[in-house]
Amino acid sequence: MRILLVEDNRRLNNSLRMSLVEDGYAVDPAFDGLEGEELARSAAYDAIILDIMLPNKDGFEVCRELRANRINTPILMLTARDAVEDRVNGLDSGADDYLVKPFSLSELRARLRALMRRESSDRAGVLAVADLSLDPATHRVTRAGQEIQLTTKEYALLEYFMRNPDRLISREMAESHIWSYDFEGTSNVVDVYVRRLRRKIDDPFETKLFETIRGAGYRLCRTPGKG
Repeated sequence: MRILLVEDNRRLNNSLRMSLVEDGYAVDPAFDGLEGEELARSAAYDAIILDIMLPNKDGFEVCRELRANRINTPILMLTARDAVEDRVNGLDSGADDYLVKPFSLSELRARLRALMRRESSDRAGVLAVADLSLDPATHRVTRAGQEIQLTTKEYALLEYFMRNPDRLISREMAESHIWSYDFEGTSNVVDVYVRRLRRKIDDPFETKLFETIRGAGYRLCRTPGKG
């Protein structure tokens, strides 16, 4: 999943970014309101973490502008101010949730998961496609009851497919959601990771979940075929 992190405190920005990347998110950082708004308009994000006190344009204004332009990405606002009026202003400007500094990283992670569940058709949290299941809260993946060990990026890519079952996912779509702007890798990185997922999720089982759409991309099928 891809997150935009708009926070002018560079130390906090870098710390949060590294922690979220370790969790499997692709994170694009921004350090002022104008930069954050421009990035939010230019790419499809799964969530935006938005500080209120920002240079050039504060978080309230950025949030109002995004909502006015029909950008409905879930927004989690951050602030050092705990006044009720500030929380009300943040929610009234279009934010989905509000987190007061200092906060624990575990709470930030939990609130992000909650925001993404609201956007998902699966409100229970655990994702399931055929006999494959994925729990975003624990990062536990099983197929037919058998636990499957995945790397961080493998997990992130699988979660993206499982949130979009039966949908054609092009290589460009997958790359833009899983890898951030500063990624410098090979042009076939999506193909490489899909092959790795197939070795773990499809090869040991008779029924295959991944389908290749020649020249277009891949699909994770609710009604899979036989190998």
